[in-house]
Amino acid sequence: MSDLETRVVPARAPLPRRAAPALLGYAAVRALGLAVLAGWSAARGKSAYTLLTARWDSLWYTRVAELGYGYEVRLPNGDVHSNLAFFPLLPWLERLLHAVAPLSYADAGFVVSLLASLAAAAGIFAVTDRLYGPRAGFFAVLLWAVLPVGIVQSMAYSESLFTALAAWSLYAVLAGRWVSAGVLAALAGLTRPVGAAVVAAVWTAGVISFVRERSARHAPGAHPDAHAPGAHGPDAHAPGAPVVAPVGSSASGAPAWRRVLGMLLAPLGAAGYVLWVGRRTGAGPLGYLDVQAGWRNGFDGGYAFARFVAGRFTSFPSALAGLGLTAGVALLIWLYVTCVCGRQPAALLVYTGVVLALALCASSYFGSKPRLLMPAFPLLLPLARALARSRPRVAALVTAALVGAAAVYGAFWLNGSGPP
Repeated sequence: MSDLETRVVPARAPLPRRAAPALLGYAAVRALGLAVLAGWSAARGKSAYTLLTARWDSLWYTRVAELGYGYEVRLPNGDVHSNLAFFPLLPWLERLLHAVAPLSYADAGFVVSLLASLAAAAGIFAVTDRLYGPRAGFFAVLLWAVLPVGIVQSMAYSESLFTALAAWSLYAVLAGRWVSAGVLAALAGLTRPVGAAVVAAVWTAGVISFVRERSARHAPGAHPDAHAPGAHGPDAHAPGAPVVAPVGSSASGAPAWRRVLGMLLAPLGAAGYVLWVGRRTGAGPLGYLDVQAGWRNGFDGGYAFARFVAGRFTSFPSALAGLGLTAGVALLIWLYVTCVCGRQPAALLVYTGVVLALALCASSYFGSKPRLLMPAFPLLLPLARALARSRPRVAALVTAALVGAAAVYGAFWLNGSGPP
């Protein structure tokens, strides 16, 4: 197409309008899950609201919001559980909402999580819609909602808040909004230790964009203002037309200083908190690792998890649990390989890879691993694309079955072992 030719592109609906059906579907799934949880808990003489807002890590977050850092529990075996292990953004938001509204800290945590879960669903839709179109985005959001431990999305935990910040940071990277990507990555780094995954994604995309521009400038006959492949998502095509971006693709038309600024901003949140903890504890830059060690959390390459799984095969029926865990890990690896073969952008692949590595290769409590994997939403994109291409009746039946199963399992799980 020459410079004198003009291509007429049909207008697309604004992103909020495209995302509305997915967000309504997400809200309906979560509402059903909460209703089933309320009924199940009442039958067992428990309070569903207490399970959501005042158990496990929720109590640690509200204590930080109310009293600040410095609280710790010393266990008989010598372990020290310090609240310094919990990153500050969620407690800050709880404190802010408590100050401006007549809500307790626990209530504030519940409201923050509900709003953050909707923001996360919107971010997941935005990323998927940009790459594969709105129909795939709709199913990606529903699949994230019906994860077996999806009930955590409605708890006063930090998973929903982190996923929202991560998803929108990745979307900003794909759209070439580098400063926004860096700010969101920094906030994600103030939310959970896995914020390092978002930082790695921003830096990977930034480095690739600079390398591509340098190669383009030195290529024979190259135009200095050429954009990198994949810079234009579905917004540059007919409505709903899927666009599969090459690995590492992102919009790179932004000035270089914006990319540099975004990359410099990205690690500030995580680095700032970790360094502050080291100074507070007097243990230096690696002091946060000592705090995590007090909780028996560490990175051992998956050795402890492998031993745990192997231990399930020593008797029956625990061997069935071992088979289930093995199948689950195999499924995660297969999904990741599918994402690589499907040429997802490098930012998504790096982000997902780091989330998987930190969840599966850490020596943390094994029951927490499913919820630690919840932010790895790009793993769901191949399944979302498959549902988007399937017949409407098949997609509806599969989705309905998953919704029912997730609601029942979430109520059963939260009234049983639940998250640590």
